[in-house]
This record gives sequence, C-alpha cells and structure tokens, in this order.
Amino acid sequence: MVFQWPQLLWLLLLIPALVVLYIIAQRRRQKYALRYASLSLVKEAMGRGPGFRRHIPPLIFLLGLSVMILALARPSAVVILPSQEGTVILTIDVSGSMAADDVKPNRMEAAKSAAHAFVERQPTQVQIGIVSFSDNAFVVQTPTDDKEAVYAALNRLQPQRGTAIGRGILTSIDAIFEQANDEPNFGARPTPGPTPTPVPVPKGQYAPAVVVLLSDGESNVGPDPQEAAQTAVDRGVRVYTIGVGKPEGTILHVQGRAVRVRLDEKVLKYIADLTDAEYFAATNENDLRAIYEKLSTQLVMRTQKTEITAILTGIAAALSLIAGFLSLMWFNRLP
Repeated sequence: MVFQWPQLLWLLLLIPALVVLYIIAQRRRQKYALRYASLSLVKEAMGRGPGFRRHIPPLIFLLGLSVMILALARPSAVVILPSQEGTVILTIDVSGSMAADDVKPNRMEAAKSAAHAFVERQPTQVQIGIVSFSDNAFVVQTPTDDKEAVYAALNRLQPQRGTAIGRGILTSIDAIFEQANDEPNFGARPTPGPTPTPVPVPKGQYAPAVVVLLSDGESNVGPDPQEAAQTAVDRGVRVYTIGVGKPEGTILHVQGRAVRVRLDEKVLKYIADLTDAEYFAATNENDLRAIYEKLSTQLVMRTQKTEITAILTGIAAALSLIAGFLSLMWFNRLP
C-alpha cells in the first residue's frame, strides 16, 4: 500500500494520545465517584455497563478514527481483479505418444475436441493463440479473436516426435509478448526463446495473459522445463498445466516396437505451483472438457493500482456508527 499524502500519517500519533486522555478521564471519574456516600450514585458515576463493556464503544470509535486518518492520506493498493480481456495461449503436446488410444478416440483428438469447446466459450475480447510442441515448438496461431482461425489451427495439429515442454513454455511466452509489442509474426514457425534480458515483474503481479499447457509425457529434449517456468514467473505469466493419461503410462507401438510412455506429473505440478497456477489431471475426454470449462471461468486476471480512500472512508463511517449505536443502546449517551 502506498499513500499520496503520507505526511498526514503523522496524525496517527493522536490515537495513543487520545487513549492516554481516555485512561486519565476514567481514573478521575472513579475518584470523583468515590466522594459520594450513596452507593447508587457511585454506580451511576461508574457507568452501568458491566466491566469491560463500557470501554468497547470508545475503542471502536478510536479504531474508526484511525481508519479515517489512513483514508485522508489517500492510500492506493495493487489488487488482482478478474478480467474478460486478455490473452490465452493453448500450448499442446503433439509428441508421438498423443496418438495413444487410452483416451478415446485418441489423446490428440480428445485434446483438440476439448480445446475447441474451450475456445467456443471464450468472450470475443479474449485473444487466443495456439502453440504446439514436440521436439521443437511452433506458434501455430498467433493470438487472435478470430475463433475460426483458432479452430483451423487446432485441426492442423498432428502427432510428431519428442517432448520439449520447456521449449513449449518459452515459445508461448514469446507469442504473448510479441503480440504486446506489436512485433510481426509469420504464422507457424519455431522461435528461439523469450526476449533477451526481460525486466522481471514484481512478485504477485501478472501479465493479462496465461498459458494452458497440455502434455502426456516426459520432457526428453530442449530446455529444462523448470528453468522455462522460472522465465514465466519473471515475466508474470501463469502456466496452468494439464496432464493427460495415467502416471504409470501406457504402451505405444512405434515402427513395430512397443514403447512405454509415462506422464511426468511431478514436473507439470512444479510448473503450475511455481507460476501460481494450477495442475489438472485428465484420464478421458470428459475430464479434459471439465478442466477446460473450469479454466474458462478463472483464467485471465489483471492487476490494477487502485485508490482505496472511499473504501476506508466507508469503513471508518461504519465503525463510528457502530460505536455510537452501542453507546446509546447500553448507556444512553455517545462515546
């Protein structure tokens, strides 16, 4: 929290001074009451509230006064707000294991179908891009609000070879920031990595863009996925991850050979946790659809610096009213 008029915070020194004056007044009141021989007069002078209750309204009033002083200093805070505008990059594993048919009709077609339904639900203000990765990564569709172009890009995806999760993340970050900088894009092409020496964003702040990464295997080529995830953190990009299949893997027949492909949930969970996102597990097409549906309601967030003077003023007024109400109800007087 920052203040536009921080010099007014010195007024907070009035609060302990008022507390001292209140204590002195209470002691004088007790002394004065003891001069009377009549017990009824003593009780009246001491207050009718039982014990500590008589101090509650003044304490609430002082709290309200403290909040009002904070409001006078015009505080601003960075808040995270849901937004219906932004960029979503669907980063999809197109390694050979995506041809496995443990998810019907196969992993690739199930992933494309679920992604298609996700795109359909997005508002027109959201820009959607498609990145595919196998042993390399490609921007298949630059971020756009043209849903037909996104559908066409999804339909072009075909299983290839290798799994470069780190390259997929870095290429997705490129796609986001090339769009933000209005740099030219030329469709599906490999990119070398993120912009050199990026300026890290403050911790807890995020770009108005997210990556949704879907993979069914272990990263076996390209940059370290954990280092790529740190790059996403530095750029303020959250990476939601979806693991397709079972951790124990499945048998895939490639060129007459039986190959076991495993899901590396540990890395996918690490990526999501590090980037302050979430990991989802999917073992069938219904799982995928449910995950994309959930993501469609929570993906794009934006940070905004907002002056909260009015909020604090309202809180201060509410506290003052509560203090007055309690004092009138209990003691028939204001604090």
